[in-house]
Amino acid sequence: QVQLVESGGGWVQPGGSLRLSCAASGSDFSINVMGWYRQAPGQQRELVAAITSGGWKNYADSVKGRFTISRDGSKNTVYLEMNSLKPEDTAVYYCNAAHSGWVYWGQGAQVTVSS
Repeated sequence: QVQLVESGGGWVQPGGSLRLSCAASGSDFSINVMGWYRQAPGQQRELVAAITSGGWKNYADSVKGRFTISRDGSKNTVYLEMNSLKPEDTAVYYCNAAHSGWVYWGQGAQVTVSS
């Protein structure tokens, strides 16, 4: 059973930066896809960014040029560097891992952008 543990997040003023980390445990293989989703109050959960074990990356249009996803494949750890944060980035951010038909979620990390 794969477990995802997130860290980072918090409060930041508009224009600031935050970094999220997510470490997967319980796997002795390189997870196919790891990524981040977010859910704002009253909104559906949406993809923010994803990265495959081969390094292919995908970003939501709303975060392109501001967010950077990376991973340490040997440790199944994924990071999300968030720069130039906007109030509309406020949400709970969830780590996601997908492998061979299985999907796993982290517990969520609150990110609040406000002045």
